[in-house]
Formats: sequence, structure tokens, C-alpha cells
Amino acid sequence: MKELVMSGLKAIDFFCGAGGMSYGLQAAGIKILAGLDNDYSCKETYEANIVDAKFIHHDISDLDTLELANILKINKNDNNLIFAGCSPCQYWSKVRTNKTKSLKSAFLLKNFERFISYFRPGFVIVENVPGLASNKTHTILPDFISFLDKEGYVYNDGVINAIDFGVPQKRKRYLLIASRLTSKISLPTPEHNPNLIVKNYIGVANGFNKIVAGHKDESNFQHWSAKLSKENLQRIQLTPKSGGDRSCWKNNKTLQIPAYQGKDDIFRDVYARMYWDRPAPTITTRFNSFSNGRFGHPEEDRAISIREGATLQTFPKKFVFKGGNMASLARQIGNAVPPEIARRIGAHIIDIAKNG
Repeated sequence: MKELVMSGLKAIDFFCGAGGMSYGLQAAGIKILAGLDNDYSCKETYEANIVDAKFIHHDISDLDTLELANILKINKNDNNLIFAGCSPCQYWSKVRTNKTKSLKSAFLLKNFERFISYFRPGFVIVENVPGLASNKTHTILPDFISFLDKEGYVYNDGVINAIDFGVPQKRKRYLLIASRLTSKISLPTPEHNPNLIVKNYIGVANGFNKIVAGHKDESNFQHWSAKLSKENLQRIQLTPKSGGDRSCWKNNKTLQIPAYQGKDDIFRDVYARMYWDRPAPTITTRFNSFSNGRFGHPEEDRAISIREGATLQTFPKKFVFKGGNMASLARQIGNAVPPEIARRIGAHIIDIAKNG
């Protein structure tokens, strides 16, 4: 990473994962003190890419505030301190997940409150799925906002789309920025950029050699693609380039999937190709799988590779993911905050800190 002009602000990235938020804030000029996560598989990736930051492997629900203070030598009421809390969001997601398994993660925001209340940082960032704001059966977010009010923080929040913040992807997210240092606060300004389309990020012209399904890249570039079954290879070969979907082989008795028989209008993006001339769909933790969304390469007969998914998430090509198997790498990438969104959040907070 080139030498950064640091702002004097510093951040702790709670639920840091592979470090998308940390990397973007750091790129904006904010010093990252540490990332905290209970997923040990992210440790190597985080430490390999986030300059001079600690990775604290800990479950936030079991971490004491004094313990964190001792580890990082941080003080209460530090105006230059930022707490970012991008907690796991499977429970609130529209994506089909096991809600029983993800129930514990639904209430991590309550644990985040403990640290805000004790340390009273100058700024707080929350990034999550839109479902956190729209869910009507729980009061997690309203309670958190009420907590911020009682603690003397002002906030601004809303649902943003990654495509308006420098990311070539349709990815709606809930964003909240809060501070106790100003009487009002805003979110970063969205910007329309027609160049945020797939062909400007992946493909041969962007340094991605043509590969086949099952190609394994042992280099740090990690242009590594998942294998396809015989049937799925036949399916993608029949799927038209740049945006084709499963409707083209719906009448093929060998290839048609029973669950979709006569149901052409549901889950249209499953077994489909990305469009060259449109933004990518939301990059999920299963983006390397042809059968899990519109993750087919626009023209090659395979799902997009690990590096292609990371690039569409705005991770730079020099960012190296550690973790051994493809599923782990895809999960780290899909769960991450796109670094370009984080960079813009960081730049916005720096401006607020300087100008109010």
C-alpha cells in the first residue's frame, strides 16, 4: 500500500471479517487499531492486508470492556476514535438461511452497545442488510437508536445501494453514522456512474485470462473457479452469453430442474449469467457457484472466479485472501463490506471531523 496521509482518526472494526471495512477506512486515511471477530478463519487474511492492525479473535459477548482497553491502550471519550460495527447479518437477510443457527448473531448489536456506552467514541458506524431496518417483528434497531439518543449521539441512517458509491454491484445495505461531536450529521452523497458495469472490472481486457470450470490458481491472484457437474456444464453451455438464464433449457427433460418445472417466473437469476453491460448482482457468500444466483461468467462456461468476485466487491488485486479452501475464501469475500463504500464512509467522517 502506498504511504497514506493519516487524518488523526483511528478505528476499531468490530465483526471485522476479512477486513473490507478496515481496508476502506485505512485507504481514506484512518488508522486501524484492530479488527475483532470470532471467526478465526479470517485472521490470516486480515493480518496480511490491514497495515499495523491487531486481529482480536474473540466473541464480543464474552469480551470485557476493560480487557479491550488493556489490549489496545484506548481511553474513554476519545473524540478521534471510531467504532465500526458491521455484525453478521444472516438472520435479517432475505437470502434463505437457517434462522435458528443465525439467531445468536441477530442480537450482536446489543453487545456493541456495551462498548459504545463505556468508551463513548467520537463516531459510530453501523453497516448491515436492509432487513435490519425493515423487520417489523423485532425492536433491535429502534432500541439501538434509542440507546444512541440517550448517550448523546446524533445520527443519520438509511438504505443505500452500492452502485451509488463506487461499487459495480446492485447491493442494498443499511448504513448508520453517528457522532457525539456535532449537532447534525449526514451520510455520504450518492453518485451516479454509468461505468460501474461488469465489463469494466473483469474479463481479459482487465487482466483475467480465460479459464475453465475447476481451474485452480495457486498464485496470490486466486483466479480460481469452481468445478461444474456434467449437467451444470451442459446447462451453462446452452445459456446465452451476457445475461442468459435457465429459460433457454427449460424444455430439456435431462437438464430441467424439477423444482422449477412450470415455474419460470421464480428465482430467475438462479443458473444465469451476468450481463457485461450491467452492474453485477449482489455478491453473496456463494458467488462462486453457478447454481446459487446470477453468477455465471458473461461468456465463459463457468461461475465467476474467487478473484473476479473480490474485484466486483472492489477489493484491489493485491489484496490476498487466506483460508485454504474455496468455500472459505468465497465466504470471506461475500460477507465483506465493499472497501470502496468503506473508503467513502471514512472520507466523509474525516470531512465531518474537520468541518463539523
